[in-house]
Amino acid sequence: MEPQIETSRPNHADHMYLPGEETGYDELVETLEAGLEKPGVPLPREFLDLRVPDMAFVVNQLRLSDAAEVIRRVPLETAVALCDLPDLNRRARIFEQLAPELAAAILERLSSDELAYVLREVSAHERYRLLPLVSDHVRTEVDLLLRYQDDTAGGIMTTEFVSLSTEMTAQQALEHIRQVAADRETIYACYVLEPGTGHLLGAVSLRDLVIADPGRQISAVMRRHPVTVHVEDKKEEVADKVSRYNLLAIPVLEYDGRVVGFVTVDDVIDILLEEETNRALRSGAVESGALDEPYMSTPLITLVRKRASWLVLLFLGEMLTATAMGHFEDEIAKAVVLALFVPLIISSGGNSGSQASTLVIRAMALGEVRLSDWWRVAGREILSGLMLGAILAGVGFMRIGLWSAFSDIYGPHWILVAMTVSCSLVGVVLWGTLSGSLLPLIIRRFGGDPATSSAPFVATLVDVTGLVIYFTVALFIMRGRMM
Repeated sequence: MEPQIETSRPNHADHMYLPGEETGYDELVETLEAGLEKPGVPLPREFLDLRVPDMAFVVNQLRLSDAAEVIRRVPLETAVALCDLPDLNRRARIFEQLAPELAAAILERLSSDELAYVLREVSAHERYRLLPLVSDHVRTEVDLLLRYQDDTAGGIMTTEFVSLSTEMTAQQALEHIRQVAADRETIYACYVLEPGTGHLLGAVSLRDLVIADPGRQISAVMRRHPVTVHVEDKKEEVADKVSRYNLLAIPVLEYDGRVVGFVTVDDVIDILLEEETNRALRSGAVESGALDEPYMSTPLITLVRKRASWLVLLFLGEMLTATAMGHFEDEIAKAVVLALFVPLIISSGGNSGSQASTLVIRAMALGEVRLSDWWRVAGREILSGLMLGAILAGVGFMRIGLWSAFSDIYGPHWILVAMTVSCSLVGVVLWGTLSGSLLPLIIRRFGGDPATSSAPFVATLVDVTGLVIYFTVALFIMRGRMM
């Protein structure tokens, strides 16, 4: 396993959530809102005594104008710590509410990755308004970071790393770290670079330096050939490498092999949370990005717009269900009892399809299943569908039999009804399982997002085809008796 490199974040490294502490702030939010309406009223001591992530949680519950007012009133160091925290929502919009001088002062002190994030999100007008107010060093850093797409390693990296020379001893390296620590986001991830070229020779953690003999050369302490990523690598690939090799930081290389920054594990956690959020939204047929702001702060029209397109599409798909039932109208009129089991049939198919879709999408996300494995997936799901369908068929047959023993709800031909329902369940569950497992692979093959094939989409597809299977089986079994 690749040795870990320890990292931390400035200002708020000691401020960690404790389970349950983010709850119970409703009264504090109300107090803040009341005080912010009165000029000159200081912020409540209960708020100022909070740890920074807890402050961010409270600020996230405020209106945008109130959130910006909090940033104005807290000490500059606290404002920087808040704005440097990815958990603070609406950061770009908050910056647009601040005076240019205050916004620039905060930007000047942000870590490079969060600085790039904020400047990408603010409007072009706001960016041109703020950049002349920051130092040349920050402008150079911004130009470098904005050169890369925000979904790449270069777009999320931190450029403030400690570089060491092979000529240094462990003691000299520690003294160098003391001198530059104030200007670096982290001092725990140190990289040994080739003089003149900036090429990566090795990596050293602060722990390595502390336990090493003071007179030992860095070349003997460093770990050669560390795991790296390229500036254009997608951030999901970065997260995968950090997870696979159990790293806390990973260096980012330019095309010519120079080290231009590194990505820390907290950035990777943000990536994974964002991915999981988007996947959950897509699986529920909601457009990605619907909840960029807290649910209660998101404008109602935005929630409606993000949900309406998928809902209309699924509604149009479900209209085919009515078309399918209309096609079998005569059969339903002759055997009205069949209508009783329509919800049972279509829900069983949809549920089995959603299960299969979820399993395959997860396997694809973890790299366990590739497009070339489609035939193996199909084989496994055919067997699974048959076995699951047989289980439900048995339960359905027994249920109809038990009810028929004490009532005549299903009529004198209840055995035919039970056989129809049981056989249909096998077919519908098999079809639902097969569709749910293969649709993500088909969508990925054509460059789409597999998450869009999950629950609602699969359920809609199986609803329509399930009815066709059900009434086709009924025609075959009941023809000449009930039909």
